Amino acid sequence: MNYTVYIPQDIEEEGKNYLLERGHKIKLGSGLAEEVLMEEINDCDAVLTRSNAMINRKVIQAGKKLKIIAKYGVGLDNIDIEEATQQGIYVTNTPQANANAVAEHVLALMFYLSKNLRLVDRELRTGNFAIRNQLYSMDLGGKTLGIIGLGRIGRLLADKARQGLGMKVVGYDPYVDATSNLSLEIVTDVEWLFKNADVISLHLPLTETTKGIIGKREFLWMKSSAYLINASRGGVVKEDDLIQVLREGRIAGAGIDVFEMEPPDKRNPLFELDNVIVTPHNAALTKEASICMAMDAAVQIDQVLSGRKPDWSVNEPLIKKVFL
Repeated sequence: MNYTVYIPQDIEEEGKNYLLERGHKIKLGSGLAEEVLMEEINDCDAVLTRSNAMINRKVIQAGKKLKIIAKYGVGLDNIDIEEATQQGIYVTNTPQANANAVAEHVLALMFYLSKNLRLVDRELRTGNFAIRNQLYSMDLGGKTLGIIGLGRIGRLLADKARQGLGMKVVGYDPYVDATSNLSLEIVTDVEWLFKNADVISLHLPLTETTKGIIGKREFLWMKSSAYLINASRGGVVKEDDLIQVLREGRIAGAGIDVFEMEPPDKRNPLFELDNVIVTPHNAALTKEASICMAMDAAVQIDQVLSGRKPDWSVNEPLIKKVFL
């Protein structure tokens, strides 16, 4: 039987071709407004979604034939997993596809900040060659990297920073036991991590528990010479608090790939600060990772539509849908 896969935002050809070669039909979306999603998902058996399409309760209920919602990526904050579970729909993600891309992006932000690249590039372009003697950068070797959230990305970042840069790496994750066999030191006191790390990198999912979990208190724990990097979800940080401490010079700077509101307003104060580097939530979007995310999501869909359990399900549907 031919099944229809709804793709609200286009993906790489490799993922679409995988589905087509296995006899599935593809329905590309025409917009991301709730009413558009509800109308277009109505006759579809699966949805392959990126981050900007909000697959909420209303959209899920409109998809009366849905058997799987496959996320192109790792974060699941745009999918109502509870509603999907109640409706007998699998939810999957692609946990192995983009970890390297995000870890490399974090390293790039670390280099950009620690070497003052924004300022020295701007000054040199104005003819100020003397900036080389006016502004010191910072070695990363020997410094302490604090990682909050020790999933695949956090662990891979730890390996790269320790092995490649000679950094001391400490990590905090309430779901990781301190005796775990990881190549970094696990700390149980998050305040200690904030107070002692030279660079802090956030790798937290956005949930009701983590929303706004990093704010002024945590920033004031940090060294004035320390940097914050967020390539997880914007909502885990209280953005106004971050802007305040950056303006006051209470921390040295920040590398921000994600925002509380996306896309961010072009007047966002973060864009005006010289001690900030911003990127448009594209840490995971290398060509290689994008192909992997498209393929991995497509594989999950084909597994479910073929009557199999998906490899990377994040839920267990309460009912099993009959495939007709």
